[in-house]
Amino acid sequence: MRRVLAFRPYDLRHAGVSQWLNSGVKAPEVAARAGHSVDVLLKIYAKCIDGQEDEMNDRILKGLGEEDV
Repeated sequence: MRRVLAFRPYDLRHAGVSQWLNSGVKAPEVAARAGHSVDVLLKIYAKCIDGQEDEMNDRILKGLGEEDV
């Protein structure tokens, strides 16, 4: 069975940017690579980072030296 990877080049770009954000790449780095400002990136792709609050809270606590993270 043959699959179409994407219908338009934009679809590939969107998938790549979404994957980077979902993988934890920081927004400023993704924005720079995608040619966006951080503001534009977050307006378009905010849904990709929704739901990551627990992980980010754990990182903050770890950075503050909390042991039980």
